[in-house]
Amino acid sequence: MELRHLRYFQALAETLNFTRAAERLHIAQPPLSRQIQQLEEELGVALLERGRPLRLTEAGRFFHEHSSTLLEQLAKVCANTRRIGSGEKAWLGIGFAPSTLYGVLPELIRRLRSDAGLELGLSEMTTLQQVESLKAGRIDIGFGRIHIDDPAIQQQVLTLDPLVAVLPTGHPLLAGPVGLAELAREPFVLYPGNPRPSYADHVLALFDSHGLQIRVAQWTNELQTAIGLVAAGIGITLVPASVQVLHRADIGYTSLRESNATSPIIISRRAGDSSPALSHCLTLIEVLSQGQQD
Repeated sequence: MELRHLRYFQALAETLNFTRAAERLHIAQPPLSRQIQQLEEELGVALLERGRPLRLTEAGRFFHEHSSTLLEQLAKVCANTRRIGSGEKAWLGIGFAPSTLYGVLPELIRRLRSDAGLELGLSEMTTLQQVESLKAGRIDIGFGRIHIDDPAIQQQVLTLDPLVAVLPTGHPLLAGPVGLAELAREPFVLYPGNPRPSYADHVLALFDSHGLQIRVAQWTNELQTAIGLVAAGIGITLVPASVQVLHRADIGYTSLRESNATSPIIISRRAGDSSPALSHCLTLIEVLSQGQQD
């Protein structure tokens, strides 16, 4: 399927007349008919009822609605690409681990989106994926949870987030605070399982530094899934304290006794990158971080 198939079908769906659609597209009617037939053959369904008058089938109405949305999005992408290419707008790609969305990041995104001269791209990814995307040029800045030793990447710790335990409602340890030794006796739901290294390795290293090992009852890749499995009684987990804004009736949070039980929010960017859009972003981060401290 090619882009012209979508454009040709859109013109026909709007006019419901092969002659008028061909005139709008500045092509002859026979090529238009062939292109629509090719589209139907590729989809394996009839998009038109070829009678008088011409009508869209139910599948045709569905395809028209969704292909129109795709074409509108493509038009916006093309327009913004031209503006970025001409220097009228700048593009900034941000990668983020889900657990970093509970700090300064939401407000940062709101402020960046309000800048008419900036086009923002957001991608959910682990720290390791952020590093690869930074080196490939797909994003310009990442918000993650682990340190990566790579000379092409510059990292800085934005903040240290205390860790809290997530336990099912009614668990005796919710009376807390609790120690890591008490938690190590419980089955764990650990995340993310892939790719590694990840936040999971940070948690494992925390227990190891205290001479403790945990039994992982279930691996999962998402923070929300891990919390849901805790609620289901599969095990317990550790999350950054900022995640406590997520209120659920079937789980509870409790603080830890160990002062070093923290998880950093780490900013990653390409070494030597001094682009104006990135510099503006870093300035905003500094302002927002200072505001939180005050």
